[in-house]
Amino acid sequence: MKTIIKKQRNYIPQNLVINWENLAPIFDELKHRSINSATELEQWLRNKSELEAALEEDFAWRYIKMSCDTANEQLVKDFQYFATEIEPKIAPIANELNKKLVENAFVNELDQQKYFVYLRGVRKALALFREENIPLFTELQVKQQQYQGITGAMSVTLNGQEYTLEQASNFLKDTDRNVRKNAWETIQKRRLADKDTLNILFDELIKLRHQAALNAGFENYRDYMFQALGRFDYTPKDCYDFAEAIEKEIVPILKEQASKRKEALQLSALKPWDLEVSTSGKPALKPFQNGADLIDKSIACFNQIDSSLGEKLAIMKANHLFDVESRMGKAPGGYNYPLAETGAPFIFMNSANSLRDLTTMVHEGGHAIHTFLTANLELNDFKHCPSEVAELASMSMELISMDQWSVYFDKEEDLIRAKKEQLVDVLKTLPWVAVIDQFQHWIYTNPNHNAADREAAFKQIYNRFGAGFANWDEHEAQFGNVWQKQLHLFEVPFYYIEYAIAQLGAIAVWKNYKEDKQKGLKQYLDALALGYTKPMNEIYETAGIKFDFSADYIKDLAGFVKEELEKLG
Repeated sequence: MKTIIKKQRNYIPQNLVINWENLAPIFDELKHRSINSATELEQWLRNKSELEAALEEDFAWRYIKMSCDTANEQLVKDFQYFATEIEPKIAPIANELNKKLVENAFVNELDQQKYFVYLRGVRKALALFREENIPLFTELQVKQQQYQGITGAMSVTLNGQEYTLEQASNFLKDTDRNVRKNAWETIQKRRLADKDTLNILFDELIKLRHQAALNAGFENYRDYMFQALGRFDYTPKDCYDFAEAIEKEIVPILKEQASKRKEALQLSALKPWDLEVSTSGKPALKPFQNGADLIDKSIACFNQIDSSLGEKLAIMKANHLFDVESRMGKAPGGYNYPLAETGAPFIFMNSANSLRDLTTMVHEGGHAIHTFLTANLELNDFKHCPSEVAELASMSMELISMDQWSVYFDKEEDLIRAKKEQLVDVLKTLPWVAVIDQFQHWIYTNPNHNAADREAAFKQIYNRFGAGFANWDEHEAQFGNVWQKQLHLFEVPFYYIEYAIAQLGAIAVWKNYKEDKQKGLKQYLDALALGYTKPMNEIYETAGIKFDFSADYIKDLAGFVKEELEKLG
């Protein structure tokens, strides 16, 4: 299997050491270069792009290494060096380079179709830039990282053995209800131990974010972030309407599923520890043995969809671009981090040998395919897709890959169980996204709230969308603290509604794929290959679907998923 070789640099030194002393002259040259034609302007853009790709990849490795070992002080310092010593110096110069571009006499001679999305983004960045926000963003980078350190250190002891919270959550699938209850209470007790610490951190983050919004001329951080995230295709009102549609169309389906679960488990009420166990009365599914087995089976699964997809994951394996097993000191969650110069990604996750880990792997694998397909786009910025497109790549792959899940399961009954659990999870995603999104709208339009106000608001919103369809009586403290497990709230604010928009798109992609595999797959891959060179609605159209999250569309797609569930028996 081939070794990945970074693209040849044509502008910056091949072995450039990333520190400010080395970067300053390069930025200075870009800033002062004379540009006397559209051809020279395009060359300037390519040179600027090459520098940005090198910086992105350097930052990526600092973040990856730190997440893999949050207890390593040197790795934390390496990350903080970039965040505090390099990024703050780049920000004002990057703004000046944006000005140089849009004010250049030849900018209108560029291919307006090719550069429309890119130039639109540059002009938006210029409108939002404020010098006084540079130190705030630096402080935010450092503080946001503290969430990883706090949660990465969380572990519990069950049956005399220490587990990460991800590993301990496997006990929630145990058929013995006492085992489940004990595991859930132990995990929650550990989370509550750091509740105040995380609340204090979150208060600090809100204060900094609100100030950044005020500095940029906005009333609140919500309105600022809608602009900063480049949400050209929908508004806050659309998000409120979307939440209402989910409440109306999805919550009743899940309520019905919960009622069936309660009957199957012969319980008078579902408690929070009853939501993950199989209603079949059989032990939790084990789709793989360990991290290496998960990687190999996923390569085989992608190979069966299309050999070119399996080859991409195999290249990642050969180049050690996976860290998938849960362990002490490792940051929570999972991600696919594109390596801008290498043209491949790194997949990070916390596998504990569960079905959820399988879906995480194929989800991140969808992101990985996206990274490979956009690797050779001309400008680095062309690869920076909005999350509504990035998550379409990953969530579609969760569903497309299901036809090949026999790779993970020897028994037909286990395969059917896995598919059923996945489809229920697809529907469960939508109300949880609505909860987190509506919670964020409340948080940032009420910036002067305290921790108690925040907890009350979360409970009210969570109840509106079914509260996980469990009875939380006698567990009020745990109920009000559920939000703290969502790292997006701490690290990537307002990045969540995209999951629901993309989930709808993914269902539509899967529907196309089931009707015509070859055509459906081609449309999906063609859409991903566009990167962000077209507006979002055109990318969705290329995938053969609509950019739509109206109530009628939700109803149609939810009905399709429900039909597919019923076919499985």
